[in-house]
Amino acid sequence: MRFQTPLVPATLIRRYKRFLADIRFDDGTEAVAHCANPGAMTGLAEPGTRIWVEPNDDPKKKLKYGWRLVDHGNGHFTGVDTGLPNRALKAALSAGQIPELAAYSRVLPEQKYGEKSRIDFLLRGDGLPDAYVEVKSVTLCRQPGLAEFPDTVTERGARHLRDLGEMARTGHRAVLFYLVQRSDCTRVGVAADIDPAYAAACMAAMSAGVEVLAYATRMTTENIAIGQKLPFQ
Repeated sequence: MRFQTPLVPATLIRRYKRFLADIRFDDGTEAVAHCANPGAMTGLAEPGTRIWVEPNDDPKKKLKYGWRLVDHGNGHFTGVDTGLPNRALKAALSAGQIPELAAYSRVLPEQKYGEKSRIDFLLRGDGLPDAYVEVKSVTLCRQPGLAEFPDTVTERGARHLRDLGEMARTGHRAVLFYLVQRSDCTRVGVAADIDPAYAAACMAAMSAGVEVLAYATRMTTENIAIGQKLPFQ
């Protein structure tokens, strides 16, 4: 998925009110950018962080820049837009690019199911059990090469796991899809010390038959795409 306009480098001054970020461009001018990430963004939003923002000239948008990447140097980036994993996975599923799910011909986003939940994708195919796919964006890295989820306590995430487990128990396929929005990680794990309840829910879901898939992303300042499969531990 290509960015709509070329990204511009900047320095983060501060992130606040979850969706706003004060930024400074290399020429010294400052602006406010939209941060499409309501989460904790642990390790990604420190003042002075090198970032990349996407300009826009849409008169309907109040802010003329959107924060897209954190630049870690040495060609490595983290994507901060939590909406991107769903868009990228929808395109990949529709094109049959995820081998484990390529047999499904219909991709239905945002379907109601379970305990007051919506599944990110419901997949259907002739002669196949329905597949319920929940997508999680992974951006936390505390050890070299290891991406972890979650980066803060998530009761909602634990509920999603319970709902997936119920789908698996009733004969459907249930898939937890971790998309790692960092280019510097080669494996994925659960941050049990941050959220023990989520870790327990994940183990229970897997015992019930929930499949876990983890994939990397390939990212540059021009585009982001789903990359290779990663080991989950």
